[in-house]
Amino acid sequence: MNASLLQASAEKHLPATLDLLRHLVAINSFTTNASGVDAVAQLTAEAFAQLGFTAELVPCATPGTGHHLFLFHHSAGADPIVLVTHSDTVFPPEEEQRNNFKWDERPNEGRIYGPGTIDNKGGTALIWLMLQILRDCAPEAFAQTNWLIAANAAEEITGDDFGQATIKRCDGKARAVLVFEGGPFDTQGWHIVTSRKGRSTWQLTAEGRAAHAGSKHHEGINAIDAIARVLPDIAAQTIAAEERTVNIGMINGGTVVNRVPHEARAEWECRATDPAALQRADDFFATLCGTAYNGAKLIAERTGHTSAWPGSVASEALFHLWHEAAAAMHLTAVSVPRGGLSDANHLWQLAPTLDGLGPHGGNAHCSERTADGSKLPEYVEPSSFVPKAVMNVLALLKVLLPAS
Repeated sequence: MNASLLQASAEKHLPATLDLLRHLVAINSFTTNASGVDAVAQLTAEAFAQLGFTAELVPCATPGTGHHLFLFHHSAGADPIVLVTHSDTVFPPEEEQRNNFKWDERPNEGRIYGPGTIDNKGGTALIWLMLQILRDCAPEAFAQTNWLIAANAAEEITGDDFGQATIKRCDGKARAVLVFEGGPFDTQGWHIVTSRKGRSTWQLTAEGRAAHAGSKHHEGINAIDAIARVLPDIAAQTIAAEERTVNIGMINGGTVVNRVPHEARAEWECRATDPAALQRADDFFATLCGTAYNGAKLIAERTGHTSAWPGSVASEALFHLWHEAAAAMHLTAVSVPRGGLSDANHLWQLAPTLDGLGPHGGNAHCSERTADGSKLPEYVEPSSFVPKAVMNVLALLKVLLPAS
């Protein structure tokens, strides 16, 4: 397929793509704003209905959230291509209002600012653009492909029921899983994500004994002291050689300074690319249960776990098609790992998987702007839509028409 034909189609549909993105961004879809998430899902379903997709809404298992959206374009006898995005963002309505954070086109900067522009409403809009190009330039391939678009209602809180629901809707089989989180480019080239770290979250609780800090200090058991003594051992589980990090993110305890604190709590996360490295850290954290040096009772509890996507030979082979597509456009695509979580962590075992297939932008999860420019909110670069969409389509055609 001639890349110039694909580019012409992409440029024709770009204004409508950005208009779709503008309407999506205008809806607050903070994860627990269920009505907003559902409004985004409804708008998405209407946009893809023009391409012949039918919609199914599935309740998210997390209380207080909206519905997962599944869009189907069936073709008999073929396992689906699964295109993955999400409807929710991390910004509560009051934060958007407080920071006047909304759709803000700045052509002189080459950016569009706004909630979800890159994470991940921009990814949704880019899927729409890609399928428009395919329908224009390769109508038979488009029509004969079994497509499943899966939009998570609660990706930002990393619930795993979405992965299970997606796998169920493709009967446990797929040709490829393509995740449209933002895809940056730099001097190395266009980043295509081929692995992601896994994560475990932990809580350590100390139960001590309260006492008057002046007259009865010796009778108290200081829970904060008990927690503090083990924090260096927790932090020491960050080991660069194992690509493993620990972040102690919360510590609290006590009430007033003239009372020996009888309770305290610390929370942390651990991330690693290698599942075995993550497990070794988890095994260590579990040993923290017991009695502290001062007699406080320590209780360590794993509060969450997301498996790593360690990459695979099959995913690297799939990436090679993107590398070839970029080269045909006189661009470079590079295979990269990423430390953050995405739906790829839950779906990579379904089929060869790639991530970072969305547009280029930055400052995801940020809403503040300062006059000196030291803080800037989330943005997408609209100029990245056409080349990324064309690259994705060229590579997908190699999947759909391998003899071509």
